[in-house]
Amino acid sequence: MSNICSKELQKEIIKLKENKNAVILAHNYQISEIQEVADFIGDSLELAREATKTDADIIVFCGVDFMAETAAILNPDKKIIVPSIDARCPMAAQLPAELVRDVKTKNPDVPFVIYVNSYASAKAEADVCCTSANVVKVVERLDSDVVFLGPDANLAWFAECRTGKRVIPVPSNGFCYVHKAFKVEHVEEMRKKHPDAVIIVHPECDPEVQKKADYIGSTSQMLKLARESDYEKIIVGTEIGLIERMRREIPEKTFIPLYKAVCKEMKLNTLESLLIALKFESNVVKLPEEVAERARKAIKRMVDIL
Repeated sequence: MSNICSKELQKEIIKLKENKNAVILAHNYQISEIQEVADFIGDSLELAREATKTDADIIVFCGVDFMAETAAILNPDKKIIVPSIDARCPMAAQLPAELVRDVKTKNPDVPFVIYVNSYASAKAEADVCCTSANVVKVVERLDSDVVFLGPDANLAWFAECRTGKRVIPVPSNGFCYVHKAFKVEHVEEMRKKHPDAVIIVHPECDPEVQKKADYIGSTSQMLKLARESDYEKIIVGTEIGLIERMRREIPEKTFIPLYKAVCKEMKLNTLESLLIALKFESNVVKLPEEVAERARKAIKRMVDIL
């Protein structure tokens, strides 16, 4: 798409959202052109919370499916639409509700912590939700030395290391293919090329990569470090969309991808699909009320214990 074409589409989208009293929420991994027309950019929970603060009639959620579901759970009275119904998170699909239910049935006294990167139906079966930013606090504050956590096994490892509790991943090998792409060799290579840089990675990266990094954090924590620290050159181990945002919003610093990792599903949202969804108010996210209510409890418990 040419830059001129992009600018024209952006103008149409901005005009349309104003006429329809709509807001656009975009995840950090969205393409830059969508981030530029968004009213708010952030991680999945930041966006869902932002949705609760608006008096807009329509919320256009630019991310993947579980994120829009979370926004719908927290905003039952608002219309939530997505640009593409095909933007589905492969990791969320690794933890079906049946698996959570089976684990809970066999281990009724062990809390099940579910990552926000999961479907509403799975959240409805769990005890408490967490994010990559607050997983350590959630696990610490549960009155149990053993917890289950899914679907990301690397996040479970991270939580276990930081809390000293036994954190059992469900499934045992759940993963994000984007963060699996980062390897120890990438870290070692970047250390040689940029000895003056700090290396930050996401807790969905493999343990070996986390051990080699200088800092481990969620996308919101990475962005905070980039804004507030004195580091002038930062090597970033997460999806390229966040790095593009960092470069756009903090131009005085240098940001280098640890490896150019791309989430194909996030990139399914385009300016064209955003315009069409907003124009026709299509791709409305709807959840069965019983599922939404039970999932809401897991999210509310997370908020309550923090």
